[in-house]
Amino acid sequence: MSEIYQPWFPRDEYLHRVERVQRTLRERGLSALLAFQPESVTYLTGFYSRGYGALQFAVIPAEGTPCLVCRDTERFYVEHSCVFPDARFWSDRDDPFAVATEVIRRMVGRDEQVGIELEAWQLNAARYQALCKKLPDLYCQDASDVVLRLRRVKSLTEIAYQRRAASAAEAGMQAAVDTARAGISERELAAEVCAALVRAGSDQPGPGVLASGERALHLHGDYSDRVLDSHDLLQLEVRACAHHYHARFMRPIRLGGASEADHRLAETLINIQDEALAAVRPGVPATVPDAIYRDAILSKRLASSYTSKTFYSLGLLLAPCSGEPLEAAPGCDWLFEENMVFHTYLLVQGFGFSETIAITADGHERLTRFPRSLIA
Repeated sequence: MSEIYQPWFPRDEYLHRVERVQRTLRERGLSALLAFQPESVTYLTGFYSRGYGALQFAVIPAEGTPCLVCRDTERFYVEHSCVFPDARFWSDRDDPFAVATEVIRRMVGRDEQVGIELEAWQLNAARYQALCKKLPDLYCQDASDVVLRLRRVKSLTEIAYQRRAASAAEAGMQAAVDTARAGISERELAAEVCAALVRAGSDQPGPGVLASGERALHLHGDYSDRVLDSHDLLQLEVRACAHHYHARFMRPIRLGGASEADHRLAETLINIQDEALAAVRPGVPATVPDAIYRDAILSKRLASSYTSKTFYSLGLLLAPCSGEPLEAAPGCDWLFEENMVFHTYLLVQGFGFSETIAITADGHERLTRFPRSLIA
């Protein structure tokens, strides 16, 4: 059977994750965590199915074994990927909230203080109100940070998946380099990138940001039917994932040959990024390399303002999430730690350079190793 229908990590790794969550729950005086964020469910139990839009969650008791609640159509995936045997299924003829209530009552009881992931997109307002109506005597405390904090630092196996994703992303970028030329559409280019990503092992096709012409000057452009013209600037970010552990990077592509000014700008941006990355190591405040990026861009008058974040954490990501919430921007108050993984980027005048990096004991490792230069 394909490994995607098996737990992605050894059982002991899941047990260690759950034990850490349970320790936090006991410290906070909580009897359980109701984990609704799909990444939390997969991270803690191993269960993965693309059907996570339906009501599903995991109950993580402060003591004992977790229980999974989900739609019965996911039974196959639960049996083959979840490392814990306790699961309760609801069918389309059931009231899923009645099933959820029964499980919570069995595991938590009444008049208990429980943590709940209120920031989870899966727990929308209607679902939260339905649970509160059926469980009026349950005291809920926002515990959205519990699993997120654990996920910040990756295991070596998690980083190994991100290396695989980085390799697939590089294959996607090479396909873009081989294909990009005047006369083809952005859509045709995206198709080649997506095919290369899938063939190279990515779980999802990407490609990420792909924009030319005027849209190349702005972040988050998506591909369209626009036909590439000679001398177009193409802003390209290629995203890939292995077991939904992500890596990505950006490169600018200039069709028809680059000018001397283009090469100067690219070289300047790469030097700025090198300086910022040289400051990254465990114990360093994120504001340090963030300020290096911003101060250099503004002091060299490459932009009149620069408001984008410069680092954000990457790991296990399930759509619609595209990044973990740990970000570097002015005023942030966190420090780099060994085995954190980040996407770090700068985008100026349509020229985007970025890397996926893992924090090491004495600095960082580039997981994305594609040549760093203006592609022309």
